[in-house]
Amino acid sequence: MSYYFTFNIPTNHEPCSVNDLLRQLLIPRKWRHFLRTEQKIIINGAYRYFNQTVYPNDKVELWLDHVETAQNEYAPSGKMPEIIYEDPNFIIINKPADQKTHPNLFETNTALNDCATYLVFSPFIVHRLDMLTSGLLLVAKNPAVVPILNRELVTKAFHREYLAVVNLEKAIDDSGTIDLPIGHDPLDQRKRKVVSDGLKSITHYQVLKRYDNNTALVKLTLETGRTHQIRVHLAAIGCPIIGDPLYNRNAKKDEFLHLTAYQISLQVPFTLDKLKVKLPDEKVSLLKNAKN
Repeated sequence: MSYYFTFNIPTNHEPCSVNDLLRQLLIPRKWRHFLRTEQKIIINGAYRYFNQTVYPNDKVELWLDHVETAQNEYAPSGKMPEIIYEDPNFIIINKPADQKTHPNLFETNTALNDCATYLVFSPFIVHRLDMLTSGLLLVAKNPAVVPILNRELVTKAFHREYLAVVNLEKAIDDSGTIDLPIGHDPLDQRKRKVVSDGLKSITHYQVLKRYDNNTALVKLTLETGRTHQIRVHLAAIGCPIIGDPLYNRNAKKDEFLHLTAYQISLQVPFTLDKLKVKLPDEKVSLLKNAKN
């Protein structure tokens, strides 16, 4: 299948070569090769060589004929997702807590199954949220944008921020960085833990509000994306997330995990535009339940 993309270079963009433009767009090397050899990049209606210059306001057109994917098929769940943002290439949904991002085997009740219902075709996974974590999840509509978004995740152009309400079992500064390696817990296959030989894991936090009952609302950003990273790191510094059944020994039965992915920032694929999507406060369930 062929995919077509077009955009105008922003007026404030510095002139650069075609090749540099494609690198800024995070176009994979393989695709850059085909765009050059098949002359499938058109600037203002004509092919332009890779060492030639493009300028602000130039119209760029791209045809991609070599997009490959081994994506799974996702059966529709029959239930619609809550759409927060949509453009021609992806949607951002508000995933509820207690829902998996994607199915295992024959499951049909995950976020991607809901997206298949809405799109009437199988979506393409870009990133994941833990089952117990609620909030913003980006799902691609076509395979052409997946490697671009994957590159953005690696380069941190795709940026996620979280909110959590925590128990203050120990005093913490108003802001800080947790730099503790994370690995598997040998005593519980469901869990991760801080271990000396674990994978590098870095979490930045900022306390937004402290409540009278020794709890706090905390904003978190990730430099790495390990399984359960936020949950493990906060528990490790004595501030486990309220409702965390694995890492908070005082979690109450049937209490929801007070962790929400509330903001996503990224470069829109096949453009140089920046996008920031924030979950409306009225949709952040943990804000409703936090005590003043």
